[in-house]
Amino acid sequence: MNQACPIAIDPMIGDLAGETARLRDAGPIGRIELLGVPAWTVTDHQIARQLLVDTRLVKDVNAWSLWTSGVVTREWPLIAMIDAGRSMFTVDGAEHRRLRAKTTQALTPRRLEALRPMIERFTKELLDDVAVAGEDDAVVDLKSVFAYPLPMRVISALMGVDAADQPMMLERWKAFFSLLTPQDERLKIIEEMIGYFTTMVRDRVATPTDDLTSALIQADEGGEPLTEEEVEGNLRALVAAGHETTVSLIVSTVRALLSHPGQLAKVRGGEIEWKQAIEETLRWDGPVIHLLMRFATEDITVGDVRIAKGEGVVMSYRAIGRDLAVHGEDADEFDITRPTASRNISFGYGPHICPGAALARMEAAIAVPALFERFPGITLAAPLEELHNLPVLTQNDVEALPVRLS
Repeated sequence: MNQACPIAIDPMIGDLAGETARLRDAGPIGRIELLGVPAWTVTDHQIARQLLVDTRLVKDVNAWSLWTSGVVTREWPLIAMIDAGRSMFTVDGAEHRRLRAKTTQALTPRRLEALRPMIERFTKELLDDVAVAGEDDAVVDLKSVFAYPLPMRVISALMGVDAADQPMMLERWKAFFSLLTPQDERLKIIEEMIGYFTTMVRDRVATPTDDLTSALIQADEGGEPLTEEEVEGNLRALVAAGHETTVSLIVSTVRALLSHPGQLAKVRGGEIEWKQAIEETLRWDGPVIHLLMRFATEDITVGDVRIAKGEGVVMSYRAIGRDLAVHGEDADEFDITRPTASRNISFGYGPHICPGAALARMEAAIAVPALFERFPGITLAAPLEELHNLPVLTQNDVEALPVRLS
């Protein structure tokens, strides 16, 4: 079932489609190497769902034998994405539920609907910027002008981040996720962000407002309040995880539709709903390539594979989305009529499912139709093979999305 040699994951994302196929073809659970560090990878949809709810797999880096033994150190470029400080993304069980509760309350369907007018306004403003950038048939980088700033505006408004600080946030997180950034600079960025959000938390303690930051600080009646460190960790994790995934979802959906004009015609004509195109994008070309990482607290047997205590397990979501047993023999094809598209687990599964998944879907469902309505003649300004992925091993993120508006 498993390959004799581990598949080395390319940090430069040189051949994402080929790597995805190799991982899937190696079997439902296989061996990979992440920048010299061995781990298991899961590419099977059903096994992923099974393991994502298995309490023997935890987020705590201290359960990782390579970390506790000193084989992996702070110098490993991916460690800041795994040991990211205390937040709802890094703890399990009752502590995870306690840290997550406030964020979940802030993102209920009713509260999300209240955000819709704001998202629509931000979308219109940014499309005005796109129009200006595309005057005289100029090529526009749709990512930098539209897809990149929109989610940052939304999450910043939700959390109460000053609008003047948003460009700084964009640049710092962009550098953080890039594997071209030296490790010492990446760790420095983390310290800067900790300082920034700690100051914001202290400001809200002194002067509460009607935003998510204040809501996280305020304890429920009879409940245990979150510590300053816990609030800061949640805010930092929400910006890092929520912003990047939404950018990728918007870019990937637009790219997929522009490169499949027949399917774009169906959705623009009302034959297929926009949400179906978004779900198929999540399945076929979702925002997360690999989810890092969970660790076995005891031996776990899945089929004829034994995941030993202390070993790390990666969920390869892009390969999982192309599971032939779930999505058919044509799983490598983009098809917005696919009946299984909504079965994707691109935002996770189980207790750690992304709390911002519904918000990301809403942003994409507002932004993508508005883009095509405003610019019905929009086309790609470069061949698909020239749209290179950023060197972000975990994220499906292109350097740019060049388009012409007419």
